[in-house]
Amino acid sequence: MVRASLKCLQLYGYDLLLGSIAAFYVFMVPYTKVEESFNVQAMNDFLYHHHHIDKYDHLEFPGVVPRTFIGALVVSILASPITLTMNLLHLPKLYGLFAARLVLGSMILSTLRFFRVQTDREGVGGKGLAVLVSLLKALSRRIYGCLLGSLGRAVLSSLRNNLILVLPVYQLCCSEFTEEQFDPGTSGIPVNLAYGYWFKGSFYAALQCLICATIIFRCDMLLLLSPFGLELLLTKSVSFWKGLKCCIGTALFCIGLTMLVDSIMWRKLVWPEFEVFWFNSVLNRSSEWGTHPFHWYFTSALPRSLLAAYPLFLLGVILDRRVLFYILPVFSFVLLYSKLPHKELRFIISSIPIFNLSAAIAASRVYNNRRKSFWKLLNIVVLGLLLVSLGCTIISFMASYQNYPGGYALKALHRMGQNHLMIDLCTLVL
Repeated sequence: MVRASLKCLQLYGYDLLLGSIAAFYVFMVPYTKVEESFNVQAMNDFLYHHHHIDKYDHLEFPGVVPRTFIGALVVSILASPITLTMNLLHLPKLYGLFAARLVLGSMILSTLRFFRVQTDREGVGGKGLAVLVSLLKALSRRIYGCLLGSLGRAVLSSLRNNLILVLPVYQLCCSEFTEEQFDPGTSGIPVNLAYGYWFKGSFYAALQCLICATIIFRCDMLLLLSPFGLELLLTKSVSFWKGLKCCIGTALFCIGLTMLVDSIMWRKLVWPEFEVFWFNSVLNRSSEWGTHPFHWYFTSALPRSLLAAYPLFLLGVILDRRVLFYILPVFSFVLLYSKLPHKELRFIISSIPIFNLSAAIAASRVYNNRRKSFWKLLNIVVLGLLLVSLGCTIISFMASYQNYPGGYALKALHRMGQNHLMIDLCTLVL
């Protein structure tokens, strides 16, 4: 029994770690940002209004541009058994939000597991690299969470050969999981799958996943698809004509799917991501929501998101030339996106897994050579960076925990239990 438990932890220990962090974030910070509002409301409508489309929120509040319902529909289908049980038990609707977030988090973590398993192959980064990939994900500002008590001891026991690498995870108190936000989260699923297929050597499948992400979820993934496809062609990893047929077939299928589903939901013929592309890129209307300088992603967004992994990912490129093959398309993606004046971290969140991989390779190289004098010093620096990241994630968690006053106000209002109450809401409150 003990041996079976240890084997289970060896296989799924990292997933339990990241799943615990994601679940902690879901329950501690359940409220949503404006970027998530469309998908959150769409899932609420799917789960509670079902086929009564005339009652859906988007018909009254459509937003600036139409967005796809496919991601919200898939999450709602998977969450529907949970919400049905909640309705039978007469639980508050807030638990429906918990359920949807947990389902999306599970989908994201499943694709991250697929990606991580591929990176642990000898040909990519060596055995044990997954330890550091998981650690850097956990200490990234893109995950909120906590890992305490028996779970930490169990994971450490199953990873006893890499104790010093995962020790900071045991002490982990908090970090930020924005990939579980509904807007970048749904597009992150096919992108993570693409990364996994990339490392697996299934290049056509990787292209198909990126095309799906581009056409259905986020048109700006074209900036990742283009350098990715170009690199595969230049390295002769794919055949031009076979790749072209694969891409065209996948694109036509995805266009048909999104137009079918979204035209029904919007009650007009529409391809949402084409309208988003036209609005943001051709008309450049996105700059009306603020602009940042060209270097902002490299000097502000990525350092705040990656924390310790930021200098380590640069070191990884220097220490292992093989990682350059994976970094170049993703770096080009961020570089190309920098030309758009309106910038947000969620736009480039899909680059984080590859940067974390490079950082993990660097940390692994430093750890493996820690007995040598120079590398011993570097090992101390790496541990120091991880501790700094831990401190930053604690501070950012506390700030974000207090960052949704509108949500707490509405929760208090619902607790009052009065059926007839006049209230005034404004954007400053929400």
